[in-house]
Amino acid sequence: MDRIRTLGIIGAGRLGSVLAQLASDAGYRVLIARSGDPAPIARAMAAVGAEARTVSAVIDDADAVVLALPLGAYRTLPTEEMSGMLVIDAMNYWWGADGIRPDLTDPATSTSELVQAHLAGARVVKALGHMGYQDMAEEARKVGDPARKAIAIAGDSPDDLALVAGLVDALGFDAVIAGPLAAGIMLEPGSEVFGADVGAEELRGMLDDFASSRRGIVVAKARGGAI
Repeated sequence: MDRIRTLGIIGAGRLGSVLAQLASDAGYRVLIARSGDPAPIARAMAAVGAEARTVSAVIDDADAVVLALPLGAYRTLPTEEMSGMLVIDAMNYWWGADGIRPDLTDPATSTSELVQAHLAGARVVKALGHMGYQDMAEEARKVGDPARKAIAIAGDSPDDLALVAGLVDALGFDAVIAGPLAAGIMLEPGSEVFGADVGAEELRGMLDDFASSRRGIVVAKARGGAI
């Protein structure tokens, strides 16, 4: 696959809806699912250019799937159905939605690594979750625009990172490689990058400075000195 053509989104909340709009505007075919019957969201999703489907139908027909669910729901994702699929993890831990979950806040492991462990046969890339959905809706810009903002991505496969970088670019943002999937912890709540609405150069600086930040020191200690 040289590029993503049909984008699936699992999760039809605010982030999922914004991503559906951006992807549709960028010329992608967009399939989106909620838990349960897709009928209640069909009209709203059609208004942004997306097709409401069941989770299984989205997985079957999409080239790649974005996870825009509450993080605590990741174990409900169908492991066998998603085997071999490019999965873009945009989820983050939020105690208000997920409850108090020590397993989702362990600095020794990024939450995308937990998702990858559950979806053992899939190819997980962390992306599209560190910028606020409202900023994403307002900040998309064409290539070369001096006001263009950046989105960081983390993953273990160079080919998959290239595919996701192409998607990020098409959505209207510069893609900045953070590193392997374990480096996705730099994009999670508690990091300076989380919530960042900045250009590529400033975003790279934040990533470079993570190791010396308060969160970075905690992560390094938990990981035996490595990030």
